[in-house]
Amino acid sequence: MIDKREIASDLSSLRDLIRWGSSQFNAADLSFTQGMPDALDEAVYLCLHALHLPPDFSSDYFDCTLTMEERLKVLDLFQQRIEKRIPAAYITHEAWFTGLSFYVNETVLIPRSPLAELIEQQFTPWVAAENVTHILDLCTGSACIAIACAYAFEQAQITASDISAPALAVAAINRQNHGLEQRLTLLQSDLFDSLGDEKYDIIVSNPPYVSRHEMTRLAAEFAYEPAQALVAGEQGMDIVLPMLVEAGKHLRANGILVVEVGYSRPQLEQCLPDVPFVWLDFARGGEGVFVLTAEQMADHQDEFERATALLNKE
Repeated sequence: MIDKREIASDLSSLRDLIRWGSSQFNAADLSFTQGMPDALDEAVYLCLHALHLPPDFSSDYFDCTLTMEERLKVLDLFQQRIEKRIPAAYITHEAWFTGLSFYVNETVLIPRSPLAELIEQQFTPWVAAENVTHILDLCTGSACIAIACAYAFEQAQITASDISAPALAVAAINRQNHGLEQRLTLLQSDLFDSLGDEKYDIIVSNPPYVSRHEMTRLAAEFAYEPAQALVAGEQGMDIVLPMLVEAGKHLRANGILVVEVGYSRPQLEQCLPDVPFVWLDFARGGEGVFVLTAEQMADHQDEFERATALLNKE
């Protein structure tokens, strides 16, 4: 355990704390795959949060001398990050997605999907933005994807569903924080079970897709995230394949299904070798996101059903 007061006596400025924190984060071999790109950015973020300073706080003030109380507040957050390996977003209860701030806790995944880039581009060229009036976000978690879609498509009604009641409680907080009570509907649902016959122009999802074996290989920080939102059976396909079986029934004629499966892409392609998945590239990094049109969904419905039936037999 670090002696915070002794360390604080040697670190007088914000710049000192950032340097020390990033060095300690790297020495502790922390994982930076849940929001922040590296140790330096995470040290800056935790420092600014502890001092109630905005994310765009000018570095011109980094050399100002901090009070002992301020230094100790920063070091307390550093201690949690280093000794308990708690992800930064769960320490601050804040995460960022498409430039928007979201409340998070340990009942939802920390937003980090490459889908952010696609949402910012209004799903171009797959839909005509002006024609999009209804969007569904399946497995919504914090509702970051749903809320980002609400900003990108100001004329659209958004539905966000999740099987987890605690996750929907977080989603409700974010809905209120962004003033979207009139445009964002939250539903507790096991995939499409509670959605009736509603059809959508876009169905988007970042569902659980980690296999049980892969889960054991993830960094310690991932143990803080809800396993239900990560793990999807032995192959990582327990959610995606049933989703494919039902999704076509809920797409409008020119609708699209957009799903992130990450590094489970090979397993999905192995299960469905003849399905023409379009795999997207992202300028800011990320992989394993596919697009299927409503027409393609209808053409391959039998294959989705066969693959799901085989999965259920295993």
